[in-house]
Amino acid sequence: LSSPSGLTHESHKKDVEQVYLRCSEGSIEWMYPTGALIVNLRPNTSPASYKHLTVCIKPFKDSAGANIYLEKTGELKLLVRDGDRSPSKVYCFGYDQGGLFIEATPQQDISRKITGFQYELMSKGMASDLHTVSAPCRPCSDTEVLLAVCTSDFVIRGSIQDVTNMAEEQESIIHVGVNKLYRQKSKVFQLTGESGNWRGQIKTLLECGVRPGDGDFLFTGRMHFGEARLGCAPRFKDFQRMYKEAKDKGLNPCEIGPD
Repeated sequence: LSSPSGLTHESHKKDVEQVYLRCSEGSIEWMYPTGALIVNLRPNTSPASYKHLTVCIKPFKDSAGANIYLEKTGELKLLVRDGDRSPSKVYCFGYDQGGLFIEATPQQDISRKITGFQYELMSKGMASDLHTVSAPCRPCSDTEVLLAVCTSDFVIRGSIQDVTNMAEEQESIIHVGVNKLYRQKSKVFQLTGESGNWRGQIKTLLECGVRPGDGDFLFTGRMHFGEARLGCAPRFKDFQRMYKEAKDKGLNPCEIGPD
């Protein structure tokens, strides 16, 4: 978490301050923004790998006081306009497309403004999984499911208990009852005190039209800004068939108990 403050140089409203971020994910808050802020992402990886990285930012809900630009060799491209209240919107770009230039907008009272966002760096392949423009709700092929089992941040067998649709965010929250937990990167799925069962929530796009229903599914996906995002989710009986067929042929990319 980085928290620079514009009040430290209020008398120099054209000042440009620089911050350097070494972590692959985190957040930045610019309190009382004046002048401009250059955000330099310098992850602790080889510079040769930079071209394979995607940067995603998610503005805080109440972020205000500055425009956020993508800057490369002096050219600015507007990324997030001050006052844009698109809830839960994520903005992604290739690491080699430039850096972040945040410019304060004229304010009557800067002490009431805080510009802030979360950021994540990830491989371009992972980012495309999360932001598939062409067909985000397309069912996964057998090969994609088997690969997702090996590479996803979470893999569970469970059922859909309920679905909450959020029209403003254009997202759905899937309330999942977990029957078997194969893997999870973060503690999204936890034991509930009342029932003693494992439960958790997974987000997906509203347009995918997920509804509560009978039967078990194999839920896979990735963590994104602290939330579980749905990837491949075949019916569990279909996953068992895929897994057995691949194992019989020696083609399954990794071992996982399908039962």
